[in-house]
Amino acid sequence: MDKLDKPKLLIKIGTATLTKGKDKISRAKLEDIAIQIVELRKQYDIILVCSGAIAAAKQFMHLEKLGTNLREKQALAAIGQPFLMRLLHDSFRDYSIPVGQCLLSYSDFDNEVSKDNITNTINVLLKHDILPIINENDTTATEEIKFGDNDKLSAYVAVLLKVDLLILATNTFGIYDDQKKTIEVIEDIASINQYIQKDFSAQGSGGMQSKVEAVQIAQDNHIESWIVNGHENDFLFNVFNQASSFSRIKPVGG
Repeated sequence: MDKLDKPKLLIKIGTATLTKGKDKISRAKLEDIAIQIVELRKQYDIILVCSGAIAAAKQFMHLEKLGTNLREKQALAAIGQPFLMRLLHDSFRDYSIPVGQCLLSYSDFDNEVSKDNITNTINVLLKHDILPIINENDTTATEEIKFGDNDKLSAYVAVLLKVDLLILATNTFGIYDDQKKTIEVIEDIASINQYIQKDFSAQGSGGMQSKVEAVQIAQDNHIESWIVNGHENDFLFNVFNQASSFSRIKPVGG
């Protein structure tokens, strides 16, 4: 089997998952993610969409006074992105997984040449067993800083690459009904809007609303999505082994 014949799996990891809901990026969580990706790469071509640049800047540069407005957040992202990639590089290097950084902007998805370049670059990385790590280019684009924590970006990348499965990690066991129970299978996204709160964590900027918007994009393009609890150890293993509750959003016609 050619490497690019493997099913494609896109995993989106937000800031709140990387920090485990605290103020600093957790090296233990990075190791947890790396260990799981080692195993999953035996069956899937994996693309990682990863937030956390602003958190990394605050963690390593002690810039507590920055971050109150959009321009300062863009500056923090510029400072923190190299630190974030260093953490990711070191974590995956320990498991012999080389990584490649791809910084994207929403405008890239409006340009056919840019879309072809993104697709070709990521496919070459996958062909050579290099893990693509995608983040928004926050110094030139502002959408995710303000609203989404890479949720919608991950959906656009999933559609562009025609992935087989999109996984969004959050701090809940998927989407809850009014009894606080996980809605395990979702076909009509409109039917769950009553349960969605427009909440935002202290670390991330997405909340469940942006994840629902992301899975709607995926569903409309015939891609299945899972919303899982990334704060759990072995959270990817758990959902693949049906050991944890999560929400599965079935594609249109799926």
